[in-house]
Amino acid sequence: MSSNVLFLAHVDESGTTLPKVAYEALGTALEAATQLAGSLTIGLIGESVQAVADTVDATGARILGVSGPDFAQPRYASDALAVEAICKVVTPDIVIAPGTSRFLRVVPGVAARMKGRVDTHLTALDWVDGVLTARRWFYRQRLEAVMQREARPWFLVMDSGCHQAWTATTTNGATATTEVESIAVHLPAAAQRTTVAGVRVPKADAQTIRPDARLLFVAGAGWSKKQADGKTHLPEAEALILEFLRNSGASLGGSKSLVDQTGENQAVLGFMTHLNQVGQTGSTPRHPKGLSTCCHGEEPHVVGWRFINERRAVNLDPNCGWARGKADVLYVADAFQVIAKLNLLLAEKARTRKDESVSVGR
Repeated sequence: MSSNVLFLAHVDESGTTLPKVAYEALGTALEAATQLAGSLTIGLIGESVQAVADTVDATGARILGVSGPDFAQPRYASDALAVEAICKVVTPDIVIAPGTSRFLRVVPGVAARMKGRVDTHLTALDWVDGVLTARRWFYRQRLEAVMQREARPWFLVMDSGCHQAWTATTTNGATATTEVESIAVHLPAAAQRTTVAGVRVPKADAQTIRPDARLLFVAGAGWSKKQADGKTHLPEAEALILEFLRNSGASLGGSKSLVDQTGENQAVLGFMTHLNQVGQTGSTPRHPKGLSTCCHGEEPHVVGWRFINERRAVNLDPNCGWARGKADVLYVADAFQVIAKLNLLLAEKARTRKDESVSVGR
């Protein structure tokens, strides 16, 4: 039996494209429409959706849009009315949306309005004997749930890093303008009370958690321990790590033993918090590469590395957990010396690139 599949997305902050996770969810939606022998409809929300519609025209799907200044910024009341209006036009059986903060707030409420069901933080969709099956993790990625639902519409919110992003393989012409079916949504006064006064973000060098970074840099408790001279070197450790993060663009993670020191009145790295914790009781990031330093690589911590494809570690103990098949490469060395050398190499590489760009511009 065929099913109508609706893919929902909102324009990102630039106003010209979709968030990265949306293209991943679009790939999932196209696969779902094929497997379910159904039709795919794309619903877009934003101040202007025409530029985004042009980028996804190659899917061949019907495209609906809710646009206008009232839909430029995330706001539950207006976003919920927009999604609800699109769903009423399409009457979908399956609704697939990217797991952005904007949609994670809105989609569950719309599912209730449509008398449907919703599941969030999904990592995969499978088809068992032609029946759609959704997967997600529970209990810090230690239990995987496999779910099927008979209720429709079924709203599925996909996490990032779980499906190959869709990219256009064909084009309908560089000057072609995609046809977008515009849906008019009237916002009552109550839905316009919340306004966005501005956006405040930390400086680039102050933001240590970077989900889209290609490298995860994990600091262990060894950074705060006594070194070969019998003294701790926390200021030097902070300077080395922050410089490495700036030069490499890596995302910072920490072991539980290090982040727990914050609550034990011990000397700690000032920028490390529980939000950086990686492991069984922390996060499970999905960066392509990972570098662990001053961490023993015990199982509760390594659980958080299950989605890291290439693993390397720096540790003075040749018999640490990383040496027991948990890392692709183990450097038996002093992390202070290794990171200091890496910082020199990265700084030299940055200078070389700058010199080359200057010479090309002349």
